[in-house]
Amino acid sequence: MNSKNKPAPTAGERRHIERVKALDCVVCGVSGPSEAHEIKQGSWFLSCALCADCHRGSRNGIHGEKRMWLVTKMTELDALNETLRRLYA
Repeated sequence: MNSKNKPAPTAGERRHIERVKALDCVVCGVSGPSEAHEIKQGSWFLSCALCADCHRGSRNGIHGEKRMWLVTKMTELDALNETLRRLYA
């Protein structure tokens, strides 16, 4: 979560990220804990709950070929919306 290229999260941001990580993956549904993918670096409240494969996987991940994202027809905003729905609905 910490990087030299972005500020450290505040206490409130850390609480939010921990709640996001406790969710199941919003793309494929794999049981959590998940990883928190920031849509915009350093914007901690713009984080989606993703499994390791949907986050960092070379074939399925958002940072790879995005195959699972294409199959499910999801965008990062769709994933954020689903993350927030699960947190607050």
